[in-house]
Amino acid sequence: MTTLPRPSGQLTEHGHDRRQFMLAAGTLAAGLAIPGLATAQSPATTPANRGRIFKSVKWGMIGAGSTVLEKFEICKELGFDGMELTTPGLHDAKEVRSASEATEMPVHGTVGQKHWQVRLSDPDPAVREQAREDLIVGLKETQSYGGNTILLVPGAVRGDQETHDDVWNRSIEQILLVLPTASKLGVRVLIENVWNGFCETPEQLRDYLDEINSPWVGAYFDIGNVRKFSPSENWVRVLGNRIVKLDVKDWGKQNGFCKIGDGDVNWPAVCEALEEIGYTGWCTAEVGGGGRERLAEIAERMNKVLML
Repeated sequence: MTTLPRPSGQLTEHGHDRRQFMLAAGTLAAGLAIPGLATAQSPATTPANRGRIFKSVKWGMIGAGSTVLEKFEICKELGFDGMELTTPGLHDAKEVRSASEATEMPVHGTVGQKHWQVRLSDPDPAVREQAREDLIVGLKETQSYGGNTILLVPGAVRGDQETHDDVWNRSIEQILLVLPTASKLGVRVLIENVWNGFCETPEQLRDYLDEINSPWVGAYFDIGNVRKFSPSENWVRVLGNRIVKLDVKDWGKQNGFCKIGDGDVNWPAVCEALEEIGYTGWCTAEVGGGGRERLAEIAERMNKVLML
């Protein structure tokens, strides 16, 4: 996939800021660890994906710490490499930048918070316009935090007035309109696969992204969400280098959404597929959060299943 330069730094092949990646890699090299990890792995053994895949947590999961800086510090202590924030309007950019610099914890991106209610696929043109404006605000806020991607749910199938074709066509129309802003800011729009009735096969999502045909749009692949439909590793291979970032969760026929590693996702097969496509980049937990102990457990489970 072709990449374009961004004002704040050079993009890697998967669209990440190289300075942020060097920062994260340096953090890993410094030997940060989470409790119990040293006893689970031989000191002489380096996990296969350490230094290639970087571990992050979504802001809403962090139940420990009372200030932005404290939350950054706690996540760094627990072995996370970076953070993913929410948008629009929930964070002070100066405070976020200060905490990020103080802890050497990059903000790699954001998640849009309004895209389920105010949808790019809504039957009402006025709502679609508002959804587009929300996306533009999100792009600007993401850049102000130092991030390089925003996660987007492009719409939802909601009946005769909002069919699969409607979601496809309406969302693409609106996304194309924001691409000049995305390219100017150096922030990519990443489409997440969710349970919205849209693109429930990897081939559909591949074709949707290919129709948009922009280096500023890619896939935010949720490993657990797709397990309901077909093996996650199949999606990885079909989407290939369209995958820019990963959401990490698990799902099983018996357990539903569950702790990472306790569902039906075949994690060794997923890791093999990620290696085949040459994936390097961010993986972000999207599970129930909590305090320090819960966050430590999440980090350890991510390390185990993704060989971090």
